[in-house]
Amino acid sequence: MTTTDNLTGASRVQMTRLPLRTLGALSLASLSLAACSKDTLGITNPNTPSVAGASADPQALQLLATGLLRQNRNSRGGLISETGRFGRESYVYTPQEGRNTSAYLIGLSGQNKLDNAGFAVGSWNGPYGNLRDVFNFKNTVAASTLSAEQKKAALGFAKTIEAIELLTVISTRDTIGAVTQINRDATVLAPFVSRDSVYKYILNTLDEANTDLGAGGAAFPFALNSGFTGFNTPSTFRQFNRAMAARAAAYYATSGGGATAWARANAALDASFLNAAATTTAQLNVGVYHPYAASPDAPNPLAQATNTDLYAHMSFETDAPLKADGSKDNRFTAKIGVRPTRNAPSGLGVASSLGFNLYPAITTSLPIIRNEELMLLRAEALVATGNKAGALVLINSIRVNAGGLAPSTLTAASTDAAFVTEILLQKRYSLMLEGHRWIDMRRYGRLSELPRDLTSGVNAHFVAKVQPLPQAECLQRAGRSGALAGPGC
Repeated sequence: MTTTDNLTGASRVQMTRLPLRTLGALSLASLSLAACSKDTLGITNPNTPSVAGASADPQALQLLATGLLRQNRNSRGGLISETGRFGRESYVYTPQEGRNTSAYLIGLSGQNKLDNAGFAVGSWNGPYGNLRDVFNFKNTVAASTLSAEQKKAALGFAKTIEAIELLTVISTRDTIGAVTQINRDATVLAPFVSRDSVYKYILNTLDEANTDLGAGGAAFPFALNSGFTGFNTPSTFRQFNRAMAARAAAYYATSGGGATAWARANAALDASFLNAAATTTAQLNVGVYHPYAASPDAPNPLAQATNTDLYAHMSFETDAPLKADGSKDNRFTAKIGVRPTRNAPSGLGVASSLGFNLYPAITTSLPIIRNEELMLLRAEALVATGNKAGALVLINSIRVNAGGLAPSTLTAASTDAAFVTEILLQKRYSLMLEGHRWIDMRRYGRLSELPRDLTSGVNAHFVAKVQPLPQAECLQRAGRSGALAGPGC
């Protein structure tokens, strides 16, 4: 099936292709989903509901939908940990494993290059494994006997997850581009497309999902988990979809999309759950989350109760804005705490005595997107479209209500660059350890402003611009030319 890309006018294949390498990353849910195609083996298990019978068995359809959310959750902690290190938010100081530092901050010795056979190549297998799941989920729904409304609701849900996974890939690979298509035959390599094309695909997919959700009736034909409380019907899930579209459009706007993308971001924010008048912590925290629990479910991988190797970059303390009484920003005091001093082994890093209080327990949820981020995205969009006065209202609201700070000294006459500096500062403390700092600094061409703790010698640090393709992906594409070659391999 093909549809027309309304941004490029090009015909694009709605069914996407997956590199061979990603097959090994599939979860149990993925293995179940693989039976949905007529081209694949149909293995009957009388003890469990079948994928092919999902339309007649609500438990089976529920299993498939839960699998998509679980796969997306599985990648979230790794994304935050990796981008935290690249963006100088966090360290992972494992006493016996120096590569948790060197692989992210030093790279290959003397080359200022990340090792694509090493540690710093995450946020790839997980997203592409789930994209295969999404592909099979959509085919199962399309071939089912669900009602027309139920199909629309289910497809709108799946397309939203698809776009979120691709946004993870392109926000970490940036100029490398990505694969946006999945073949029915997963052994066939698919071409890489440019960053520009990936963002257009993501935004169009989110728009398609939004349209589907609008025709999806009053309820999904499956239940969403507790992290979607308040966003668990097709109509309310649309607000989540539009929030993710706003983030994607803002990323694209600063990556070549320009004014058109900023207009798209503003329109998406208008239809999202943005509450620009929020003043309380509860109002700022309204959003969608990944929930965690003890075994047999999964614990929060960043929980301070169990992840004792996760440390905060000391610059959070030195750079923290001061309140009128000289004390530090409320976000710093709430989110950062003292830890036993630790350093990376073998002189690979510098000592830190700070940790995070954000995720205290294994049952603490991780945010996917919150109202506080939407307010700051709106401020970005308003600056970019010439409404600095409107942006300043939002900046000051965050400063006062989240940070306990005085209003900014900026005025509508201040430069765009000064506004961006202030917004990035607020995002740094408001969205601490949520996966944004490195991406935001790169979007605005400010990676050189991130600290390099060691500046000389064989262990000198550098700031990575992109994550490379994993070595396994490169090996699958060895000897290929053009779009089938692995960029950067």
